[in-house]
Amino acid sequence: MLGSSASAATGGDAGALPAVDTAALTASARAVLNTSPVVTAPVDAAWTFDAPVVTAEKPAPPPEPVRAASTTSRSAARAATATTTAVKATTAAVPQSVSGNAVLEIAARYVGSPYMSGGTTPEGFDCSGFTSYVYAQLGITLPRTSSGQKAAGTIVSRADARPGDLIWSPGHISIYAGGNDQIDSPRPGKTVQFRAIWQSSPVFIRIG
Repeated sequence: MLGSSASAATGGDAGALPAVDTAALTASARAVLNTSPVVTAPVDAAWTFDAPVVTAEKPAPPPEPVRAASTTSRSAARAATATTTAVKATTAAVPQSVSGNAVLEIAARYVGSPYMSGGTTPEGFDCSGFTSYVYAQLGITLPRTSSGQKAAGTIVSRADARPGDLIWSPGHISIYAGGNDQIDSPRPGKTVQFRAIWQSSPVFIRIG
């Protein structure tokens, strides 16, 4: 049997393995070898395997971008917000003393009118042009200059001053709005506005 195995191993097949020397094997190992089947494989044996079919799926399109509002819309929104803010600021700046006071109610209509040197109308006021225009709406004619308006009335103490009186300081005149407030046409680049009394030594003038 061993001889036949060795003979088969060295047979004519070109792809057969070389003979193995079994002389050193134990008796039990030779017995197993003698009873083992002979396995051979032809040289041109072909190996095959089944390749899985791979299908590529088209990715989902990205979501549509959220379009931002147009520049015009954003500008309009900003302008509307600015206008609303300005109106609120103006309303908040008007002191309570205005209500029921004829001089201040007229003066408050022109908040926002620009300062204009020599101006005497709502298109543009200087300080004395503003005060004389306001009083003219009540039928009271004031001199054109701030010093002339000071001389046209009666000086009163600050403690006795009433809203609607004039406040004079060298080169400037305004209308007293009660408390520590006044309304005037300040200087170039500014507009008619309510603001705190800034004069260090204001002189209060009562007209009429």
